[in-house]
Amino acid sequence: MPAILGKKIGMTQLFTEDGESVPVTVIEAAPNRVTAVRTEETDGYTAIQLGWDEVAERKLTKAEVGHLAKTDAPPLRHLVEFRDFDGEVELGGEVTVAEFEPGQKVKVSAVSIGKGFQGTIKRHNFGRGPASHGSHNVRAPGSIGASADPARVFKGQKMPGRMGGKRITQKGLEVFRVDPDKNLLMLRGSVPGARNGTVEVRTDG
Repeated sequence: MPAILGKKIGMTQLFTEDGESVPVTVIEAAPNRVTAVRTEETDGYTAIQLGWDEVAERKLTKAEVGHLAKTDAPPLRHLVEFRDFDGEVELGGEVTVAEFEPGQKVKVSAVSIGKGFQGTIKRHNFGRGPASHGSHNVRAPGSIGASADPARVFKGQKMPGRMGGKRITQKGLEVFRVDPDKNLLMLRGSVPGARNGTVEVRTDG
């Protein structure tokens, strides 16, 4: 299960040999350092920990610096574990975009774009009320429950609230093109997150 951390650059279009225009999302994924390897014997599960995005040492805690020093890794901002990694990796080694190949199915995890406090029309796709004379229900959510019984609002009602800014995993994406020389991964379609945001790419399966 290849996996890698990277940065969402943005979207563009590429063309197939038949001249078909394909929308793609470009992800820049510099080589990730393998900062830890989890095994069944020592940790009770199998996984690898990848580090990415080199920063100044003063921006990390002493514990983080000490952990990275065990593998002679530079100060890295992001450390993420990927379970069930079946590739050939070594502690202190590197993982690059060359692990992926065109046509491969992947899933991408990222924090979605935050949209602030939104109403039910934008947040839950509600319909609006009538805009004719005398109507005061233009964008109101409407009834949310019964009256005397149960005399409360059930949890989980679709109501106004904060929208976006949550971790989202999008599955079934396809690797359209890989450019190992420039550390670029191009996926067909859109992926979660804002531009320059951190994304996690792993095979879907």
